[in-house]
Amino acid sequence: MKKHYDFSKSVRNPYLSKAKKQLTIRLDEDTVDYFKELAEKNGIPYQNLINLYLRECAESGKTLAMKWG
Repeated sequence: MKKHYDFSKSVRNPYLSKAKKQLTIRLDEDTVDYFKELAEKNGIPYQNLINLYLRECAESGKTLAMKWG
């Protein structure tokens, strides 16, 4: 290994437009099963499907209508 590397001519990764952040989230089992089935039908990983849905909610400014029994 070199003691010093020259990064003065480096460029940013053009494929990394938005970095993703890893986190732990607890979801109901039936909710995860729903997204897994939907993802399988569409041929994409279920984590990507959940991310797409949450992004759509955030971009449209969707709010939650809470109804307590």
